[in-house]
Amino acid sequence: MSRRIRTAIVGLGNCASSLVQGVAYCRALGEAAIGVPLPVLGGWRPEDVEIVAAFDVDARKVGLDVSEAIFQAPNCTEIFHRDVPAAGVVVQRGPDLDGVSAFMRNQMPSRSFVLSDAPALEAAEIVATLRERGVDVLINFMPVGSQRAVEFWATCAMEAGCAMVNGIPVLIASDPKWSAKFRAAGVPVLGDDFKAQMGATIVHRTLSHLFDMRGVRMDRTYQLNVGGNTDFLNMMDHDRLQTKRLSKTEAVQTSMVHRLEDEQIRIGPSDYVPWLDDNKVAYVRLEGRLFGGVKMDIEARVSVEDSPNAAAMALIAIRLARIARDRGLAGDLGSAASFLFKHPPVQVDDEDGLARLIAFAEGAGTE
Repeated sequence: MSRRIRTAIVGLGNCASSLVQGVAYCRALGEAAIGVPLPVLGGWRPEDVEIVAAFDVDARKVGLDVSEAIFQAPNCTEIFHRDVPAAGVVVQRGPDLDGVSAFMRNQMPSRSFVLSDAPALEAAEIVATLRERGVDVLINFMPVGSQRAVEFWATCAMEAGCAMVNGIPVLIASDPKWSAKFRAAGVPVLGDDFKAQMGATIVHRTLSHLFDMRGVRMDRTYQLNVGGNTDFLNMMDHDRLQTKRLSKTEAVQTSMVHRLEDEQIRIGPSDYVPWLDDNKVAYVRLEGRLFGGVKMDIEARVSVEDSPNAAAMALIAIRLARIARDRGLAGDLGSAASFLFKHPPVQVDDEDGLARLIAFAEGAGTE
């Protein structure tokens, strides 16, 4: 078995920057690396990931080595490992499709996309590249709301025989139609929308679960998020926000015994604050009733660097996808990947999800 997981990245934004930095960080520090979830999974380590292809549309990234491209504007995430060796992989110009909204073309260049005038690769050229470079896993980090673009890349992955990890809230793995397509193509798909390592969603789910466990009746709740990266800027175009709200809301609703009425739960991005950069601040409030109907509430403020938080989960997902591919599995993985995503095909409690993921990696079934 090759000791590298040959990986292609679509979208060299902040999450990709944290992912590439993270691989170099784990290679440099080994067991001394801080905050690495599941450092060994089915015999694979984070440092076994190797980036062999990358695609973007921004003029400041296309044509550069991946190791340089990840530090270009409009990326603004924290640089926690500057020493990223040259990958020998040049970022190629992907198609725009709906991956770039009109909103993102009309902002300050330092904050939005500056489209490359290089010709975009055609689907056949992309498939040929994925095959020639022996890509095992394609991971998607495109902007929220890129429905046609994600479907385009999903089709390329299937034609090239690559597993796909969908890190954004465009529904692919959790859509039975698309999962069936991957099953027919003979390759696995994991998604959708990463549940960060220690972000607002996991905190909100945990508090909601605590209400149920302690017998407190939940009446209403909200989670309001603000941030300053391109993801938050892109989501100011509310037409692109529908699946993001769905993904985050369902992640919390499914953690509770009794679903709340739609008007009693509000979750999702609420504003863009440029000087926050990649820092996301979430305000979480839960209101409920104790014994005798006595009212109580909890408020929490969560402040995290958004992209390293997602990259930690991405490094698990890439390894899980390689394990599934090596076993000849195809389509979605059921509950085996639910620990990693806000909107997986099957929702389970986080403790159960972690146990199922580990059992899957150790060879105990397909779910």
